[in-house]
Amino acid sequence: MTLSEVARATGIDNGAAFRFLNTLVLLGYVSRSTEGKRFRLTLKCLDLGFTAIARTDLRTLARPMLRGLVGPRIEAASVAVVDGAEIVYVERVQAGLARLGVDVAIGSRAPVYSTAVGQAVLANLPRSQQIAILEAAPRRQLTSRTLTSLDDILKRLDQVRNDGFALSDQENVPGLRVLAAPILDSDGVPMAGMSVAAPAFAMSLDAFANAAREPVIASAHLLSRALQASGSAALPTPKSRTA
Repeated sequence: MTLSEVARATGIDNGAAFRFLNTLVLLGYVSRSTEGKRFRLTLKCLDLGFTAIARTDLRTLARPMLRGLVGPRIEAASVAVVDGAEIVYVERVQAGLARLGVDVAIGSRAPVYSTAVGQAVLANLPRSQQIAILEAAPRRQLTSRTLTSLDDILKRLDQVRNDGFALSDQENVPGLRVLAAPILDSDGVPMAGMSVAAPAFAMSLDAFANAAREPVIASAHLLSRALQASGSAALPTPKSRTA
């Protein structure tokens, strides 16, 4: 931008804009073109954002995204991490589901094999690690739709990894549909999962998947990038969240 363009955009006069720009050039946040008539932001500006992100934790970063996912059709949104053979909810925004008797608090646990968020995380782990986690505890039939066979679950995980999301139709709680996507580090290793939920009677399975898929995947990707920028050091440990 030219000096006059900066002045107009900021609502200040040319003299003040010139002084501010010179200061920003000296600090390294703005560079001047070779002919000296135009200014542009430098990559050092990214440090401002990364510094702010690095001082926040998973829950702080996730909360506004989860709020944005909850609405008239989606009644709850969560972030969970895997701990052994279970998932642990570390953040949750819930606007409904009381009529289904669903009231998931932060620190609540559920089996990894029967939950969409657990499947989204497991699908992005090596096969040997998937099997070790799935075999670490008995797999109970929680609803008529729960998969308990190891072969069936592994086949499901292959599909989840290929699709980029997990879709659960009343596998963990009767009457509840959930869609989840993984939160990955820069190497593609899952750090957590993000999910949304809605009652089965509210809409068909296809309608729920169509409404939830893109927003959840996009939000999980955004949270992944934010955590990667922070060095992923802020993930809470399950024990500290449930203590």
